[in-house]
Amino acid sequence: MSQIYSVGDESLWNPSNGAARLFHRQLALFEAELGLPSGIGPLENDECRIDPAALGPFTEALLARHGHTGHAVIRALSEGFVATVLVLAERSGAQVRRPVPSDAPEGSRDVQVPLPGPYGSQCEDRLRAAARELSRAMPR
Repeated sequence: MSQIYSVGDESLWNPSNGAARLFHRQLALFEAELGLPSGIGPLENDECRIDPAALGPFTEALLARHGHTGHAVIRALSEGFVATVLVLAERSGAQVRRPVPSDAPEGSRDVQVPLPGPYGSQCEDRLRAAARELSRAMPR
């Protein structure tokens, strides 16, 4: 069995039930963390509708949150989810602007010492590369 994530009549992703269930549970967590709706609807009758107009701002906020954290564990826990959302945003045609660059930890959340590596645009570039790779493993 599988689920279908779609915009209109276009299928964007057709994951297994287990992958869809895990993704949706993570989605609820990040919607709560960001205080934003994702635009990704509930799983009903093996289908999930996506609203690109809401997915764009959610993806932007997700990228900013991920890029501004200085905590290696938080980055590791969220990286795959962020890459998956980037694939769905791209496939849906959602407008996703680059977050304001932050290459330093000032104003960052959840900073750990020592710092885990690049912030801001370097982190986003790495995520976008991971999303391109992941896209090949996300059947439509």
